[in-house]
Amino acid sequence: MFTDSDRALFDRRLYGLITVTPAGTRLPAPRPVWFEATDDGELQMFSLAGSLKVRRLAADPQASFVVATPPGEPEAWVSVEADATVHDDGGRELADRLTDRYWDDEDKRAESKAVWAAEDLVRIVLHPRRVTRGPAV
Repeated sequence: MFTDSDRALFDRRLYGLITVTPAGTRLPAPRPVWFEATDDGELQMFSLAGSLKVRRLAADPQASFVVATPPGEPEAWVSVEADATVHDDGGRELADRLTDRYWDDEDKRAESKAVWAAEDLVRIVLHPRRVTRGPAV
């Protein structure tokens, strides 16, 4: 479902924005996340097990996700509508891997890994249903 161009964008050190179904009368509000694309054509990220987004995914296991090039580059983005699953396994390993990807500074890496080691982490996997990309040409 992902093109080579999509994967090239996913492989960059960019924040993705995940949006889950809000509760009550709240409007959807994207949240920035570290993420990676899997070889199976899915996207994954980690979260605190007790976070609001994890609780909301338990109630309604679907999400949207977008990643875009930063300012100063030609516009490119990928948007994903997905079913979501939350996994008790692999959260800490993913957090460690993404910490290595997102932090250049060794001290920041060590600090982040120490924080993640003390937390109960889960892995959120997005199983794409629909992928759109832009800009339209």
